[in-house]
Amino acid sequence: MYRYDEFDHRFVAQRVEQFRDQVQRRLSGELSEDEFKPLRLMNGLYLQLHAYMLRVAIPYGTLSAKQMRKLAYIARRYDRGFGHFTTRQNIQYNWPKLNEVPDLLADLAEVEMHAIQTSGNCIRNVTADHYAGVAGDEIEDPRVYAEMIRQWSTLHPEFSFLPRKFKVAITGSPNDRAAVRVHDIGLRMVTNEAGEPGFEVIVGGGQGRTPIIGATIRKFLPKQYLLSYLEAILRVYNMLGRRDNIYKARIKILVKETGAEKFAELVEREWQAIKDTPVDLPDAEVERIAAYFAPPAYQTLGAYQPSFEEQRLADRDFAAWVRSNVAAHKQPGYSIVNISLKPEGGVPGDASADQMDLVADLADRYSLSEVRVSHMQNLVLPDVRQTDLYDLWQALVEGELATANIGLLGDIIACPGLDYCNLANARSIPVSQRIGRRFADLKRQHDIGELTLNISGCINACGHHHVGHIGLLGVDKKGEEFYQITLGGRRDEQASVGRIVGPAFSTDQVVDAVETIVNTYLDRRVDADERFIDTVGRIGLEPFKEDLYATH
Repeated sequence: MYRYDEFDHRFVAQRVEQFRDQVQRRLSGELSEDEFKPLRLMNGLYLQLHAYMLRVAIPYGTLSAKQMRKLAYIARRYDRGFGHFTTRQNIQYNWPKLNEVPDLLADLAEVEMHAIQTSGNCIRNVTADHYAGVAGDEIEDPRVYAEMIRQWSTLHPEFSFLPRKFKVAITGSPNDRAAVRVHDIGLRMVTNEAGEPGFEVIVGGGQGRTPIIGATIRKFLPKQYLLSYLEAILRVYNMLGRRDNIYKARIKILVKETGAEKFAELVEREWQAIKDTPVDLPDAEVERIAAYFAPPAYQTLGAYQPSFEEQRLADRDFAAWVRSNVAAHKQPGYSIVNISLKPEGGVPGDASADQMDLVADLADRYSLSEVRVSHMQNLVLPDVRQTDLYDLWQALVEGELATANIGLLGDIIACPGLDYCNLANARSIPVSQRIGRRFADLKRQHDIGELTLNISGCINACGHHHVGHIGLLGVDKKGEEFYQITLGGRRDEQASVGRIVGPAFSTDQVVDAVETIVNTYLDRRVDADERFIDTVGRIGLEPFKEDLYATH
């Protein structure tokens, strides 16, 4: 895990004091809200329906147990006892008081955290595979390169006021767990014919009003040129991106209108002019950063742990949790543990201060003091010995964090929606809670199998509904909340945008509509091994439409 150096500490402390002064000037009336808005946004502070909301950066989703405890403290001290983990591996606090935000930021700085560039037209929090460094299918740990990008992009003098917000995601694995194809820049580590690692560079992906799957503009970029090539992309975007129309300002619109091939040519031309300048890091600096992500001192364990296998056979509930929530680790005798933040009837992504403290304690006890935040609004303990899994599970059960639904229908992704957000058209949370209760039976969820359901309260798509196997988009119809349904979206290496099935459903109808979709799948799948997404791909939308609109 990266640790701040002297410059980092000084820089973050200075930003806290700058913002403290800006807040005081706002409270005194010296600054109007219009004048204050760009200042607060660059420090991650939004003004929502009922209160300010602070978005805290968790770079590439990696936290120490100490940092998690600080997040729990902040939830108690400055909020209402909880925090909301997001699809961008951040945490949001929904109720901070403006006059207390500088103190909150100072407390974050004590554990090397901040909220800088979690908003505004700049390069936002760089995200990565939440299994980075521990996945067996990984070519290299992408967090090394995510940290380089974070340092390069923070307050970059050219890219602090881009045409629009900008998001970068990176994966070191051929199995994409970072949704790189729906980001402004997606980086996927690959190897060339000589076996050398580098990056496939994907540009112009995104969701929102115009969902687009990104285009590959370079099939192989030697990894030593990563920063100069990104700089070339950002320069082209900064020069040519639309600033006269907020709806056409994202790089995805520029790539679409220019054409991917032409855009790649523009980037290549710019890159050739800067690739041999000091933009890219010298080898010694790369090695220095990489050292922070060196594998820990794992114990030498066998791949087969008899006590774990016996416990799994003896306890059916434990076995179900292992089946859905535990993933393979690259180190024999270890496992990756996913902690669901989606209990029956709960708010997706929310965790109480007590639960955060518990996760921190469990990380110290069982996972080498490290925690991850996933893109699915869940938490991960990346380094758990298989012989500790049963004890860990029991502790999670006691803390109401052992829901065995990762990757299943109960593992709903949802934005805060109209309960908090002044941009939303409809509520996301109550609908997710009702669907969660309808499908609360975990045996039924396991019988249904892998299925992602994403809900967004408006077209901005913070719930990533476009890439859910089932997507729900809240829309307003003459003051009433309705939900448009899409099917067939996916966020993995075969990323695709879901297709609209037909007219939207009312709040009262939408949960029944989801159940109809699930039943159509169960009736039409070839066998229990055919996943929902594969059935949709095989039979198309028509059977789902027929059942949906015959029923409703």
